[in-house]
Amino acid sequence: MSAKLPKACVIGAGCSGFTTIKRLKDFGIPYDCFEMSDEIGGNWYYKNPNGMSACYESLHIDTSKWRLAFEDFPVPKDWPDFPHHAQLFQYFKDYVDHFGLRPTITFNTKVESARRTDDGLWAVTLSSGETRLYDVLFVCNGHHWDPRVPEYPGEFDGPAFHAHAYSDPFDPVDMRGKNVVVVGMGNSAMDIASELSQRPIAKNLWVSARRGVWVFPKYLNGRPADKSAMPAWMPKGLGLSLARATIKKTIGRMEDYGLPKPDHEPLEAHPSVSGEFLTRAGCGDIKFKPAIKALEGKRVRFADDSVEEVDAIVFATGYKISFPFFDDPDLKPDAEHRFPLFKRMVKPGIPNLFFMGLAQPLPTLVNFAEQQAKLAAAYLAGRYALPSTAEMARIIAKDEERHTGQFYASARHTIQVDFNVYCADLKKEIAKGEARARSQGGTLPVAARATLGRAAAEA
Repeated sequence: MSAKLPKACVIGAGCSGFTTIKRLKDFGIPYDCFEMSDEIGGNWYYKNPNGMSACYESLHIDTSKWRLAFEDFPVPKDWPDFPHHAQLFQYFKDYVDHFGLRPTITFNTKVESARRTDDGLWAVTLSSGETRLYDVLFVCNGHHWDPRVPEYPGEFDGPAFHAHAYSDPFDPVDMRGKNVVVVGMGNSAMDIASELSQRPIAKNLWVSARRGVWVFPKYLNGRPADKSAMPAWMPKGLGLSLARATIKKTIGRMEDYGLPKPDHEPLEAHPSVSGEFLTRAGCGDIKFKPAIKALEGKRVRFADDSVEEVDAIVFATGYKISFPFFDDPDLKPDAEHRFPLFKRMVKPGIPNLFFMGLAQPLPTLVNFAEQQAKLAAAYLAGRYALPSTAEMARIIAKDEERHTGQFYASARHTIQVDFNVYCADLKKEIAKGEARARSQGGTLPVAARATLGRAAAEA
């Protein structure tokens, strides 16, 4: 008789959550999945009633359909190269229904707290007031929902809100005829600035940022640019040199579009991708300002001491990594947003906790946890064994350098991952872990000890 498998709690049913439970189901691992909203999809559920979605009406994903597709569920053949968020959301729902996952998800239920008990189990308290014990915990709550908003001296008298709240040019603020500042030069900033800068909408549109960036096109030589990603086997230095030369030859100098000269090379920052931003800048519809220095009522002062009359500010300034259900500071990033994990999943010393999709992978996050779940599910089934704690620490340091070494220091770059390189390394690590598991006789690394039902709050 085979050993009883451990039971897992999965927090969230976005693309990281539902691809994780699909793999757990394949391996016969029991689980409960809790989703605080009334539907799957998380960030890609437009106007998600849980308030966590960053979708805006015009959003199209910056990753081509070939790179975001789940490996066992093809995207629709009639999709455009870069699908709209509504198409992606439907694809997610079709995936969940195709694999029979929907009945296994508990909707409208929030995980209020998750605490590791003295004997190493997880006490999970739900919004229903119930507390349950689990053998293993999967954190799939995403990292694009807790807005990071900078602070400035002074006060601004008009509407100022994060891009997370942006829906369209009329919601939450009617931007027609307004003087608008968009803070930031990431993908959302460029989308929103390009949309608002069109002449029927904003009167003036300034993009404010601390530094210039390289703006990458969606297409190269008539093909989606992410089809040209360097192969995992190519030496890092050679791949970067070739990519940088191609980018510079294709798009030219940022200064020629009226933008500031970047203080870094292409691919030393998380890519900002837009098929429209450079055209809008070259047309003069988008104007550039340095960082905001102070807020002065209806006026905004910038770092060069220029001052503009401004009606609205949109902060496209990124997100914090947040786990509101954890009280233990060791389970949260440090003050510099660093959170090193083995294969971006496991914190050494805690063998029954997995962080899924906690990365900024190039080109996409959509199918990232799908790959991670291969290791996690095999591990819980006794078919894969983790390295020693010391070996995990060595691999973490090596991986951090491999994936983030070329980026300038910034909170947005602490969880960067090259998807191709990551997946190639993950495949090798799974093979090594399978050999370790065989040498250990396939012993379950996480025993099935948790019981269903209520657990004492102080268990």
